[in-house]
Amino acid sequence: MSPISRSTPARLTASATAKLPRLVLLGLSLAYILAGLFMRDPWKTEDAVGLATMITAFREGGSTWLLPQVGQLAFAQEGPLLTWAGAVCIALFGPWLGEITAGRLPNLLWFGITTVSVWYGTYLVGRRAEAQPLALPFGGEPAPRDYGRMLADAALLLLLATVGILQRTHETSVVPAIMAWQALAFYGMARTLDRPLSGVITLGVALAAAFLTRGWVGALPIMLGTLVAFAPRSALWARRYWLAGAIAVAAVLILAWWIPASHGSSYWIDNWKTWNLASFSWPSWSDIGRTARDLPWYLWPTWPLALLAVWRWRDWVFAPHIWLALGLALFAAGELVFLSEPTEAEYILLVVPCAILGAFSLPTLRRGVVNTLDWFAIMCFSLTVATAWLGWIALHFGWPAQIARNIARQTTGYEPTISWFAFALALIVTAAWTVLVAWRLRSKPLALWRGTVLSASGLTATWILLVLLWQPAVDYARSYRDVSAELKTALDQHRRPGECVRGLSVGSGQRASLLIFDNLTLSYDSRCALVLQQTTRERLRDGQAAFSEGATELWRGGRRADRHEIFRLLRIDQSR
Repeated sequence: MSPISRSTPARLTASATAKLPRLVLLGLSLAYILAGLFMRDPWKTEDAVGLATMITAFREGGSTWLLPQVGQLAFAQEGPLLTWAGAVCIALFGPWLGEITAGRLPNLLWFGITTVSVWYGTYLVGRRAEAQPLALPFGGEPAPRDYGRMLADAALLLLLATVGILQRTHETSVVPAIMAWQALAFYGMARTLDRPLSGVITLGVALAAAFLTRGWVGALPIMLGTLVAFAPRSALWARRYWLAGAIAVAAVLILAWWIPASHGSSYWIDNWKTWNLASFSWPSWSDIGRTARDLPWYLWPTWPLALLAVWRWRDWVFAPHIWLALGLALFAAGELVFLSEPTEAEYILLVVPCAILGAFSLPTLRRGVVNTLDWFAIMCFSLTVATAWLGWIALHFGWPAQIARNIARQTTGYEPTISWFAFALALIVTAAWTVLVAWRLRSKPLALWRGTVLSASGLTATWILLVLLWQPAVDYARSYRDVSAELKTALDQHRRPGECVRGLSVGSGQRASLLIFDNLTLSYDSRCALVLQQTTRERLRDGQAAFSEGATELWRGGRRADRHEIFRLLRIDQSR
């Protein structure tokens, strides 16, 4: 019996594949990515460091384009692609938008690549014969194109509904970029099935871009997943000779950077190699336990659906609609076991394959199960929407008292003011969510994408409310803008002509913030008479901070919302 003649687990009627209006999908996607991307300060570490490498390349030029730096700090991690994209945007749009806003424009590109690749890749494999639902005795099953389109819509909506990526897709870091290249690799493999030339070129570009974005940590699971996609029992086995073309394209693009970079700075390259090697380690039970604890929340709600899809389609595991995404997911999960302290930057590589696999579980679900998922989405996100409003009320009006006290501890010194424009927009978003819930309860639609629309819309509505109602307070708590301005004023008062400032225990995120806001660069020269020290109030109190004696303190400051972190500008007596 040929594979196509076997009974598939999918059961679906044509009415369940009713077309989702394109404007709904486009509008929801734009609302998701635009909210919280602009009109805020860069936040700690990854967000600030990514932006700082872009600004350094734009301001300094030269080798900082080839080898990313944060001021004088060699950022010998990951890769240069994020820096290139941001620096180009700053050069083109910075004079009109400002450097911070222009540096965030590549996030639109990463999001666009991700969503388009997920949609079209899922559509290509979803319309194939292996993925089609069981033919009904008297007809009425969906047409292959309608079925593929419905699955593509569901995959994209499940991607937007994934809880863990919400904040990270809005950061100027490698996280949204590496997700984009994995999604493009999936599309390239799906395209290779019917148009091998364009497919392998796309695949090669995606593999090279993954390496140039995050080194071996980001590229290895995608590359291994690609190799497994061409396994003997898979549909791509017939196209296996084309794989050499993808490898050649990737190798040429990678070497175009690697050769000049190797000759540019052996120090940078050696540290880059060290970072890549140090990122891997033998499995640790503590790391595995922490990953097992965090990952289900990060991947909610796609991971249960993805596991269900693999189980329901187990007899079709080598079919492209399962095998391509499953290979990417398996190696992304496997890498987590061999990483030292895996974080969300590695979890991200499970998001795209889980969303795609999750979409293929939907046609196998009974109607009662789908309705239960709808109700869960309604209750869950109605609660998060209400919580966003409750927190805003507590912040501005002091009720409920316990919540207000908890917020006050995190925003010490903050004086909230109501933006009536943001308040009005928040009311509109809340009303839109209410209308969507009413539509689901009143109309009882048959379309299979209804639950994914509820989940994606609910999460997006919650995010928009948090941005509209909470962003000023979050900016106050996490931004270093005021600290940087105070330090610059102190330097203008106390720095003598030609003096440099050395950083002591200053984190990469703090270095990046000082560079972004006031172009303050910290040196590594031990002869610098001025020292900016980052320490804690507890260490200063106990006399454990460096230069507790023998140095003149010129300035002390820090974020008022942080009860521990403190900065000191010191003048060291060079005669000692």
